Amino acid sequence: MTTVLTPATPLTAADRCDRCGAQAYLRVVLLSGGELLFCAHHGRKFEPELKKIAADIQDETERLTSAPTANADTEDR
Repeated sequence: MTTVLTPATPLTAADRCDRCGAQAYLRVVLLSGGELLFCAHHGRKFEPELKKIAADIQDETERLTSAPTANADTEDR
């Protein structure tokens, strides 16, 4: 059996944690198909178990500590 993963799209503010409803920063693509979304807290909490059942884990938690980038609109003001 061959599994084909499509490139993951970036998570947005509309993506919510399946456990608590907070903004999701981790997308877990399951070996069995489908995906789960987690906030940073629940991603860390369930990480050992998720690694056992994940085909891929998209981790964007670095966005929590990185400085936001300015866009052209705010630079022109």
